Amino acid sequence: MGDVRRVKVLIIGSGPAGYTAAVYASRAMLEPVLVQGIQPGGQLTITTEVENWPGDTEVMGPALMERMEAHARAMGTEIISDLVGRLDLSQRPFRAELDGGDVLLADAVILATGAQARWLGLDSEEKFKGFGVSACATCDGFFYRGKEVMVIGGGNTAVEEALFLTNFASKVTLVHRRDSLRSEKILQDRLFKNPKVEVIWDHLLDEVIGESDPLGVTGVRLRHVRTGVEQVRDCAGVFVAIGHSPSSELVAGQLELHHGGYVKVEPGTTATSIPGVFAAGDVTDHVYRQAVTSAGMGCMAALEAERFIAAHEEEAVAAE
Repeated sequence: MGDVRRVKVLIIGSGPAGYTAAVYASRAMLEPVLVQGIQPGGQLTITTEVENWPGDTEVMGPALMERMEAHARAMGTEIISDLVGRLDLSQRPFRAELDGGDVLLADAVILATGAQARWLGLDSEEKFKGFGVSACATCDGFFYRGKEVMVIGGGNTAVEEALFLTNFASKVTLVHRRDSLRSEKILQDRLFKNPKVEVIWDHLLDEVIGESDPLGVTGVRLRHVRTGVEQVRDCAGVFVAIGHSPSSELVAGQLELHHGGYVKVEPGTTATSIPGVFAAGDVTDHVYRQAVTSAGMGCMAALEAERFIAAHEEEAVAAE
């Protein structure tokens, strides 16, 4: 049995939202404790160059997250390299049980567990992640100026990614396993009218093809879903756009969720359905999913947690 201790603010997750919340909570003298989780640094740790972070023309994703962690530590945040295995939000203080055995009792919780891009599960996909295979056109599309790219998927995410990539790529090929798209009709209209876009129907991605030295994508092997006939297409990049899965398992059945598992917050705030529990970043954001918007929500969550704790401390004093 590990230690049991009380903390004012518990931050769960260590992406831009979590670390920004930690900086602001530390500056508010709330002595926050941040539990990093299974992937310290979040999705940016599997991104190579980042060119849309304000103040950095270009920065490596892992380096940016190391700087954010160092900033949080410098402000006084206690950072724990562990995983929250169970979170009980039924009463305050909220109870977080860590895999290492310790228990944290928190007056307020900031949930910043992020989301994970859904992948196809191919060995070749894994090999070229960050080196020609991506799940974020907004993050990486700029690197494919004048090149041909493939987008895999058929929903809103895939069509939006394909349309965005036409701003950079010379040609965008959308590969879908069915004979019709699942995206909104207005998006489909835009896609079909775009001269840079080709759609390959009824095909699956079987393999990403590329070079090992230097590591990079040169093409894909596609397979027809009914006939099994294969074809090889040249391309410089592959964008897997089959959606994201918010990491909300800890709070499923406790907090109100929507849009397939994203934590629901009050409009214009980070307040969830339970007072004292706040959500920031990709675990609640099914629209933007950007590092800068996640950081902004982390700031909001910390400020709202500060006000929440202050209000309850005033109530306690008045009751005494």
